[in-house]
Amino acid sequence: MGARFNQLAAEAKARVREVSAAEASQEQSKGAVLIDVREADEFENGHVQGAIHLSKGVVELGIEETVPNVSTPIICYCGGGSRSALAADNLQKMGYTNVSSMAGGFRAWKNEGLPTS
Repeated sequence: MGARFNQLAAEAKARVREVSAAEASQEQSKGAVLIDVREADEFENGHVQGAIHLSKGVVELGIEETVPNVSTPIICYCGGGSRSALAADNLQKMGYTNVSSMAGGFRAWKNEGLPTS
């Protein structure tokens, strides 16, 4: 990843709450919506069980239909945690009040041995 992307991601991470994979799993069991912001081919090759796919390029377009209540807990994740931070930051800018990003992304989820599809 380039230096400018890393800087952008770091700025987004400073504005969003990050949760661990274990915390994300616990929150999902309590009703949080997990949004996979990776590309379609990444999602098809494996994803968090029960996650909804809205790639980073369209998450802002599809979120209102997918999660109409702005107070619904949402956890965005990607492969490693940078794209999801950018997506979560934008959802906050759209008025979503309970958004977080999963630190370490899908890799962290798999490393924890959590359920995948």
